[in-house]
Amino acid sequence: MLLVDGEPVLSSAAGATSRTGATGMELVAALAGHPGLRDAADRIKAAPETRISAGQEGAPRHVYVFQREYATVDPARVELVGTDEATTCIGVVIRNNRTGMTSVSHMDFPKIVEGGLRQMLELLGDDNAPFDVHLIGGFSDASTKVVRSSGKKHVKQEGYSYPLCCKIVEVLHKSQQQFHLRTFCVLENNTATDSLGNALPVIGGFVVQTSSGVVTPASFDMNSRCPDEVVRRIRVSVSSYDPTWQGRLLETYDTQCDVFQIAPACWMPDWADIASSLNQLSDSEVLMQCSTSPAAEPPHFVENERRIWKYLINNPDWEETFPKYKPRVFHRTNDGNWSRYS
Repeated sequence: MLLVDGEPVLSSAAGATSRTGATGMELVAALAGHPGLRDAADRIKAAPETRISAGQEGAPRHVYVFQREYATVDPARVELVGTDEATTCIGVVIRNNRTGMTSVSHMDFPKIVEGGLRQMLELLGDDNAPFDVHLIGGFSDASTKVVRSSGKKHVKQEGYSYPLCCKIVEVLHKSQQQFHLRTFCVLENNTATDSLGNALPVIGGFVVQTSSGVVTPASFDMNSRCPDEVVRRIRVSVSSYDPTWQGRLLETYDTQCDVFQIAPACWMPDWADIASSLNQLSDSEVLMQCSTSPAAEPPHFVENERRIWKYLINNPDWEETFPKYKPRVFHRTNDGNWSRYS
């Protein structure tokens, strides 16, 4: 059940809930208009952004989560956990207040929400513990039917963030576990407008301090989105066609050992040809064809896509990346970086 300030959401409708169901749309409307949650969203939007860089002496140990991934971390091993590059996606934080165990996911599609939330809860322990929840990301993309750039108008499909948010809050609310919603910086509470009139997310990334549970806006440099950045990005696309991952978030991080295990993924040889064709597109065409929110993407979006395509062109056989269909394993080194084990 979702609670705000210790009270169940839509408590006045509790008697009707069992008969008609508390829909995600009703929950989102109630949460978006809650004064306390709006104030909390304003505070996090006003907070300075933390820039996470890897390889610096004394840098805190962190775990980075890509789109459709999740990680549950132990505060005894990891100081920061977070994600960025979210536009229509929504970041979910669930933290056990008694132990500090913290799970973060980068949700991108309603069909992975139910199974994904179960995965996040598996290692959080004590069902009776107070669980704090933060929802950050997504924006009012449904209000923007036209993307404007360089004086031209481009029609683009709308409305990815809203159904995703509705599904997340509905599944949380139907759970027997009590979830104290602390941050609801999503949809209209996370929307700004650029000079061309395009809607944009205010916050696209965040980091959680595992010792305190404090959540702040954050961005990660390329070296801090490790290990195995490009391969993990490819897995996001591959997983859409792999029945093994249907209805599930991608697992990468081993909580008990502080190790990354990138489960094997396979792609067809013709992906190299597709990648070669896509790589011929102009930057603007890449945005329009490969993004759910072309006007809202960070500056490095196109560069990231081209790095993925170049990897597929150079590695058309997936078995070169995952010999004998074994995971790629990375151990954390003493300086906080990652070293390939297998």
